[in-house]
Amino acid sequence: MSACGGSDESGKVNCDEALAEIYLLLDKECSPERDAELRKHIEDCPPCLEEYGIDVQIKQLLARKCGGDLAPAELKSRLRASIRETVQQRGGLRYAETEIDIEELQTPDGRG
Repeated sequence: MSACGGSDESGKVNCDEALAEIYLLLDKECSPERDAELRKHIEDCPPCLEEYGIDVQIKQLLARKCGGDLAPAELKSRLRASIRETVQQRGGLRYAETEIDIEELQTPDGRG
């Protein structure tokens, strides 16, 4: 199973999964099918939609304020470990290794 997958017995995404996978969704690291499943849940669930909106704003703020700065290798390693642990705890997902690339994002006005 990939890091971005899973659902309840009915085949529908539950809130814990959606919240655990928000950053995978934001980073476009899901399959097109999983992306659609998560977006459907988020659109139909006000609490998840609110959390998604907050996370979008956080990601945009970080891109604006930290764009162009490179994180030290040790910080990247700690972030990867923390993200893996959070996804595992929130979504009950397990995987051996996930590669996460931290790159500069462009804001709608073209600034980094």
